Amino acid sequence: MQRDAEATRQRLIAAGRAEFAAYGITGARVDRIAAAAQSNKAQIYHYFTNKSGLFDAVWSDLVGQIVDGLPLDVEDLPGFAVMLCDIYAQYPDLPRLITWQRLERGEASPNEVGARDTRERVGMIGEALSGGVIASPFPADVLFALAVHMAAFWEFTSPDIMRVMDAADQERRREIVRTVVAAVVKESSAG
Repeated sequence: MQRDAEATRQRLIAAGRAEFAAYGITGARVDRIAAAAQSNKAQIYHYFTNKSGLFDAVWSDLVGQIVDGLPLDVEDLPGFAVMLCDIYAQYPDLPRLITWQRLERGEASPNEVGARDTRERVGMIGEALSGGVIASPFPADVLFALAVHMAAFWEFTSPDIMRVMDAADQERRREIVRTVVAAVVKESSAG
């Protein structure tokens, strides 16, 4: 019985993820989510209280996916950015969900897992900077944000700009991300 309940919950999260990526929180419809999950609206309310609660579960699942699947080697921040770039390419719904989160929930409290992970990663980068392992003109928090955003560059760039860039294939995109992040972080001469 418990496994069936968890399977239903996971189907609702998967269907919610697709619906929220396509329509945002406001535009998402619980009846479409329930139908896609081969469930019913009552199950959404049972497991998640409301549509907003389902989005929170989808967001937590997404944050967990990124946190668990993305190790950080402070001596290879360009490699970290390339791995994240690959995740965005593999899961095109991620940038859409991130955009909806920012647009519709930008003022909400941050996801605690994501916030804690970000603080830990920034702390690791800060230690690498202060220990002379890496060098950069930017402080740790800005350096981390730059690496994350460079990885997402392709997903948030205007189609008009993309049409004139020489970055049609993923390998070229990875190369550009690696080069740009490497330009803002250097192995320290002390390292």
